[in-house]
Amino acid sequence: MFKKIIYGLLFCLVSSGAHAGAVEKLKTFIASTRSAQADFTQDVLDQNGKRIQSASGVMQFQRPGKFRWTYQKPYEQIIVGDGEKFWLYDIDLNQVTVRKLDAALGSSPAALLSGSNDIERDFTLTESGSEDGLEWLQAVPKGSESSFEKIRMAFDENSSLALMELSDMYGHKTVLLFSAMQRNPKISEQQFQFTPPAGADVLGE
Repeated sequence: MFKKIIYGLLFCLVSSGAHAGAVEKLKTFIASTRSAQADFTQDVLDQNGKRIQSASGVMQFQRPGKFRWTYQKPYEQIIVGDGEKFWLYDIDLNQVTVRKLDAALGSSPAALLSGSNDIERDFTLTESGSEDGLEWLQAVPKGSESSFEKIRMAFDENSSLALMELSDMYGHKTVLLFSAMQRNPKISEQQFQFTPPAGADVLGE
């Protein structure tokens, strides 16, 4: 289940005009943000809202299609998208899973933010109003290949993405909280490259 969640949680950062609606902020982000870096915490909740998994780490991305998520706690994992392939390295197991990038993403948050500007081709976007000082957007995948039924995104008073909620077909909710965000930082290209370590088991292509 954790790997399935990872396939859907790949990178997010939003910043745009202070008076724009959430949908407009998302579109502005796609047009103007080429790279980003942020700390994150990730909680998975069951159907009753009970937390069943927690994790934290650092995410980086560079459009189009390059990203790196480093999970530091409780287990060390590295996720890299190099523009063509998706790499998932489980350090404790010394195991690498590799897939074609398009097949790994599908109608995921990464596809929503990292692809073309025509996001409404793959997602139905609606404003969800304000709650606890945050402005919410809902994105529902139009295709059936997505692991998630809906994705909610919350923007803070500075028009940055503060929170994401991803709901799957089994009633689980994954909550991502972002902090220490940087927009358009210079990130080394080496961060978006991955070579399986010697002796690691490699699964997939």
